[in-house]
Parts: sequence; C-alpha cells; structure tokens
Amino acid sequence: MQAGKLNRRIMLQKPVETQSPVTGAVTSGWADVKELWASVVDLSARDFVAAQAGQSEVTTRITIRWRDDVTDKHRIVHRGRIYNIHGVLEDDKSGREYLTLPCSRGVNDG
Repeated sequence: MQAGKLNRRIMLQKPVETQSPVTGAVTSGWADVKELWASVVDLSARDFVAAQAGQSEVTTRITIRWRDDVTDKHRIVHRGRIYNIHGVLEDDKSGREYLTLPCSRGVNDG
C-alpha cells in the first residue's frame, strides 16, 4: 500500500460510558480518538457474494497506518456513515506498517 492511497479522512471512535451526576445512570456512547488518513474500499460484487456465503457482514475494507490501540471494539465514521470493525489485520509484509479493518456499515450503539 502506498501512502498516497490513504486519501480519505476518517474518525476512529471508542466506546465510553458516562455517569449522570444527577441520577447516577450510566449511559453508553462514543468518543472520538483521532482523525486518520485511510483507504476506504467497498467490496466488489464477487467479494460481497463470497462474504455472504460465509455469513459475514463485511461490506467495506478500510486501511490505515499501523496503530497499536485499534480493536474490534472501536468504530469508524466516514462521510457521516458508521462502520463497525470486524477484525484488525496487520499487513503481511512487515506487520507494522498498515492495518486492514474489515468493516460493515450500520449503527453500533455500543
């Protein structure tokens, strides 16, 4: 992957819980972690059919520079769309240059 292919701005978010000081109720939500450069690629029709055969929900592949703090508990926001992360795959060459995030579009409430 060439750095020039990372041409989309995405927001990495993490789940957070906040407690109301008045009622004590705990509410789940999302907090921005960092805005990142990424490659956002929707699966081709062939890839999508293959993913469906395996009962996978993956519809999009997002690639970012390697980070050690990304898990499948995070989510991505790109152009107002929410992407749930289904895995974190290190690149097959160095293992520490890029991460590929198989994602599905939808709402992830936490």
